[in-house]
Amino acid sequence: MSAGIDLENVCCDFGSFRAVDHANVSVRPGEFFSFLGPSGCGKTTILRMVSGFIEPSRGVIRIGGKDVRGQRPNQRPTALIFQNLALFPLMPIWENITFGLEVRGVDKTTRRAKADELLRLVDLPGAADKMVSQLSGGQKQRVAIARALAVEPQVMLLDEPLSALDLKLRQHMRAELRAIQKRTGVTFIYITHDQGEALAMSDRVGVMSQGRIQQIADPRDIYNNPVNGFVAAFVGENNVFTGDVQNPSQGMASFATPHGTFRARLGDIAGQTNVKLYVRPEHTALTKAPGPENSIPVTITEVSFEGNFISVLALSDSGARLTAEIRNDGAATVPEMGAKMHMSFDAARASILPDADVRS
Repeated sequence: MSAGIDLENVCCDFGSFRAVDHANVSVRPGEFFSFLGPSGCGKTTILRMVSGFIEPSRGVIRIGGKDVRGQRPNQRPTALIFQNLALFPLMPIWENITFGLEVRGVDKTTRRAKADELLRLVDLPGAADKMVSQLSGGQKQRVAIARALAVEPQVMLLDEPLSALDLKLRQHMRAELRAIQKRTGVTFIYITHDQGEALAMSDRVGVMSQGRIQQIADPRDIYNNPVNGFVAAFVGENNVFTGDVQNPSQGMASFATPHGTFRARLGDIAGQTNVKLYVRPEHTALTKAPGPENSIPVTITEVSFEGNFISVLALSDSGARLTAEIRNDGAATVPEMGAKMHMSFDAARASILPDADVRS
């Protein structure tokens, strides 16, 4: 069983500070949905409102179509996994997993059988009688997930559960979490400030800033078609140019900057005065001769090996600091420091966007 979650015009105020500002979100049953944003943007506050630890100042939250205002956390069909996991160190793993069932009066034999079933589900067979101190960080994460699943929630709420793990283990646990979610069919709501986690695991992502939801879309659309400058800058790297829009026509426009006039896709800038041009480093090309369009003379200032790609920093003749990325596939030519080159980009891969939505 899984349930959808609907937030309708939800606000949360702490005194005069508005932590969540008119959030409207519909999470589908069985979906892996992530709220992504920097610290203090309101994403954890949304999670705590869904779980029942905080009541919204206004608006309605529905789980499975039912208004849950006034329901305590233990009355809601949700399970929350905290960042610190909160496992019991003096209990064996199987008792950790079935603690919620014990509270509900389930007998020991049934609880042990349920623990063994869940340990197989999270790929930890044979760990039932171990203690928490005998497990690695990733194994503890799986135990926390199994414990949450033991009470058969319709919605799983995860508050940055991988943030304390090292990079390789985080990457492994991303795949594990996604696989567990698919096997169980439970709705997952995941909170993170890590764009890689959100993009890799989620069916859809809601990007937040200053209490407002900036964009909700699938990961590919979030990355390739950001609706504003905040989303473009927070989800991935960008070369950013300031300037003025000229000659808009059929979704394209010219953009006049101190570094030249470029053609690019035109985002929704109606009524906006602060707009910029965004170009991702991987969408640029470095050549000795000028490119066919949107070409900037540059001097290579730094070359950094990043593993699967090579980051190239350059300084334009007009003083702009720019970045290009070259795939480390063995075929690309890596420029030398101090080389004079041209950086160019396709108009269809560049976007003219407004700043973030921070309306009062």
